[in-house]
Order: sequence, then C-alpha cells, then structure tokens
Amino acid sequence: MKQVMRRSAADNIYLHKDFHGAMSTALIYLQQKHGDDAVREYLRQFARTFYAPLTADISRRGLVALKEHFEQVYQLEGGQVQITLSGDEMTLRVEACPAVMHLRSKGQPVAPLFYETTKTVNEAICEGTPFVAELVSYDDATGRSTVRFTRRRA
Repeated sequence: MKQVMRRSAADNIYLHKDFHGAMSTALIYLQQKHGDDAVREYLRQFARTFYAPLTADISRRGLVALKEHFEQVYQLEGGQVQITLSGDEMTLRVEACPAVMHLRSKGQPVAPLFYETTKTVNEAICEGTPFVAELVSYDDATGRSTVRFTRRRA
C-alpha cells in the first residue's frame, strides 16, 4: 500500500542557523577585500531592502511594530531577550546572540564586524521612520547586546 505525505513549508519549524555562517564568511570577505565601510554599506543596503515592510510598519504603528518583530525573531531563534517599551523609547537586551552562539558552537569564525549586523541593520531599519537605533553595548564573545530605540529629534 502506498502512503502519501503532504506537507508545505509552513509545516516545518523555521530554522536557518547555517545562514549565520554564510553571513559571517561574507562579512569577513568584504572587510578583507574592500574594508570596514563596505561591510557597513552592504548591511545598510540589505536591511533597507529586506526590512522595508518592517520600516513601513514602524512608521505606521511606532515602536510596537519593532517590539513584535523582535519577539517573533528571538522566539524563532531561541534567544533570550528583555524588551522594555514605554512611550517613545524601547530597549532591547539580548542575553546572548543566537547567531554568535551557533557559530562558536560549530567552531566557525565570527566576523570581526559581526556586531554591525546589530548596529548597522537596526539603524537602517529605522531610516525614514520617526525613530533611531543606538547600540549601547555589545559583547563580541557572546553577542550579548543592548540596543535603544528612541524618537528622532526634530
């Protein structure tokens, strides 16, 4: 008797941890061949394109859109975060970056500028919105970080 299993991509647990290794390798290559600014520009262009819907949502709904985004991302990635949202300010505290911890557990290199995936990407997501992102702290060993999002000054 023949059995048929029908599944769609939505039936699978979301996981893309190997993406982080590819990203780290790409950042190392860019930095070595083209310098630090090339890494930042690449991440800025990527973020502005990939996260354009999130940027639009932040413009419409404010920081709650960003809070919901990070809650979903860190739930999927298995990361521990604390998010404090009050009025025009949101603070995101990441205990340990799931990407950095995955790379380290596999013995893969973590790009010297990997922190820019937090700093530059969040800054780019906020471009064109009433808010700015500021990387307050970052630990290269674990990716532990604090990012503050505040209303842009007039």
